[in-house]
Amino acid sequence: MKVSYFVSLFFGLGLAVSSIFAASDPNFHIYLAFGQSNMEGQGTIESQDKTVDPRFQMLSTIDNFNGRKLGTWNDAIPPLANKHGGLGPTDYFGRTLVEKLDPQIKVGVVVVAIAGCSIVAFDSPLDDGYMSTQAGWFKDIVKDYGGDPYKRLVEMAKKAKEDGVIKGIIFHQGETDEGDSDWPNKVKKVYDRLVKDIGLDENIPFFAGEVPYNGSSKGTNNNIRQLPNKSKNFYLVSAEGLNDLDMMRIHFSSQGYRDFGKRYAEKVMEVLGDALKPVVTIPSSSSEAPVSSSEVVPGSSESVASSSSRSHHRSSDSHNPGSSATEGVVIPNATHALSVGKIVFDGNILQVPLTVARNGFVNVRLYSVLGNEVANITDVVNTGTNSVQISRKNIPSGVYMMSVQMGSSHVSKRIDLK
Repeated sequence: MKVSYFVSLFFGLGLAVSSIFAASDPNFHIYLAFGQSNMEGQGTIESQDKTVDPRFQMLSTIDNFNGRKLGTWNDAIPPLANKHGGLGPTDYFGRTLVEKLDPQIKVGVVVVAIAGCSIVAFDSPLDDGYMSTQAGWFKDIVKDYGGDPYKRLVEMAKKAKEDGVIKGIIFHQGETDEGDSDWPNKVKKVYDRLVKDIGLDENIPFFAGEVPYNGSSKGTNNNIRQLPNKSKNFYLVSAEGLNDLDMMRIHFSSQGYRDFGKRYAEKVMEVLGDALKPVVTIPSSSSEAPVSSSEVVPGSSESVASSSSRSHHRSSDSHNPGSSATEGVVIPNATHALSVGKIVFDGNILQVPLTVARNGFVNVRLYSVLGNEVANITDVVNTGTNSVQISRKNIPSGVYMMSVQMGSSHVSKRIDLK
């Protein structure tokens, strides 16, 4: 099936081909994160926290937040929730996943968190009576989330689904509701609404973090530990031993947030297991499902562009005049406009100029005439013109099919590598 498709594509058409697929990147794993102050993050952001692997991205849930526009992907440099937050568990949750998972996997987070909030803050519409009792700074945060934190989380989750696959939900809330014995049921109701309103898999896992064992809100753990009784999809993330707290003894220290974030990631990896392995999609209009990278046709080489060799450059108008080139294909009316310019073979580097309508991830793959993947690179690109580079090492001369995908926009084209 795959071989016959590629032979037909190369020799039956004999020309560059462009297609639009309404499909997200299965190797972009997205997690929703919500809660109150500990999820918002109260740790001091230190120098080690200010750089991050670009494979870890955050979707801005607030407009004009640290120069980020609402609904755009950005490098996940803290704070991730809002201007009042600091370092939180989501930071090292994502960093740990990109460190531990296959280099083809990207991780994105969508964070909505409000210090001091009750679970009632994630009802929609938000109760006016509840809001009338809140302080001005609290109302400011809610206003930043469009006046309805739950609705904002749903809207941004739907937007995130255009680019990747939502794998799970991480949650840290409950200190404000410590004395409410019905809190576990209320959390389950929020979960059920999220699943329905976003259109998530009914078995999507939900990871709830405990509060500090010797903190001033330690009684909250009595409620948190009831959550797995409410759904087979609920899992606990232990806070045992994380005793370095702030002066109020409610919040973790910066190091505590780093450690706690790693625990969230470890629990996600334990629960999801093989579901976190990368998949390979064949650029075809057929209904053939993605297969795991371990199932690629024998004889295919591994990706020649590892994360350590990836580079992201603005494209230049000056190219090697003696190099081979292939004209690009423009995709009209795509959700995330994507066009591929003149591809240039410059020495041992294949330069792939791209023009995109917004910031985000782009995935470039190269297939042999038999359908074997010989290169696979994911890069972060900015609005405008960019250049993605692929090493020619271990790629012989011949005819290849290149697949370029960003969100729901996809270009497939034949190239002759001399």
